[in-house]
Amino acid sequence: MEKNPNYRVLLYYQYVEIEEPDVFAKRHLKLCKSIGLKGRILVASEGINGTVSGTWEQTETYMKEMKKDPRFETMIFKIDEADGHAFKKMHVRPRPELVTLRLEDDINPHEITGKYLKPSEFFQAMQDEKTIVLDARNDYEYDLGHFRGAIRPDIKTFRELPDWVRENKEKLEGKKILTYCTGGIRCEKFSGWLKKEGFEDVAQLHGGIVTYGKDPEVQGELWDGQCYVFDERIAVPVNQKEHVVVGRDYFDGTPCERYVNCANPECNKQILCSEENEHKYMRSCTDECRVHPRNLYIQEHNLCDDEVKERIENLKRELETSV
Repeated sequence: MEKNPNYRVLLYYQYVEIEEPDVFAKRHLKLCKSIGLKGRILVASEGINGTVSGTWEQTETYMKEMKKDPRFETMIFKIDEADGHAFKKMHVRPRPELVTLRLEDDINPHEITGKYLKPSEFFQAMQDEKTIVLDARNDYEYDLGHFRGAIRPDIKTFRELPDWVRENKEKLEGKKILTYCTGGIRCEKFSGWLKKEGFEDVAQLHGGIVTYGKDPEVQGELWDGQCYVFDERIAVPVNQKEHVVVGRDYFDGTPCERYVNCANPECNKQILCSEENEHKYMRSCTDECRVHPRNLYIQEHNLCDDEVKERIENLKRELETSV
């Protein structure tokens, strides 16, 4: 089924000084609501970072309004067609940082950042044997899709990345480092941090994975899987030439690109899981989560204690016979 071209999703960011970000956020929320947008926008003294959805007319109005402000007249908007809104509500929130690195000595991308590579340049650079391709995203993002041969940092949050690099410095020393993220904003700071740490040859994918997938020349080549996005779509395609599934079901290791959250709200771990295994394992990543008193799957399906007990016993028997 073709997408309804009347709805679009805008992804954008701009590192620029914003005075009184809390005041700006309140005014900007009113603007977005008056237009009819839904989405999530972060505002800090260092700039703005947002993803919003709306009709063609609404998104056009928003982009025009933004470019009226001299601070945002050079803003690049990445545009995706969508079936409808990608968010349930509209939020504009002030934050200390646009991306959470929490460095003692913060990085200003206007002063230090890695070399920008357009998609065709990144495509060529990836194929150099002296090159290391380093994913700047979290582990669950990588698991859904990544550039072929890219290094997967073992991190749950972006702020863990600097420590991971320091612990694995020997893998990167003396190499040309290429780094990438969803839309480019994380790499602006991370590539600058790498240079500040003493890595000399550092480049970043300008515009991120989203831009790479839409580039008419490379057409997303050398990307495997899908790209994780932080809205209700969860994933978007990248490689226009071939689709290789790299995601693996959390429970049985079969190819899978369907993310769910663990039904234990105190865990909430994102796991790749088929619909069949979601019901079989009660959308819970461990036995402890399956019997948690606040398990949302049990509540949603009105399972009684005896039913839960029976399901868990069946799982145990199945595991014992498979060993």
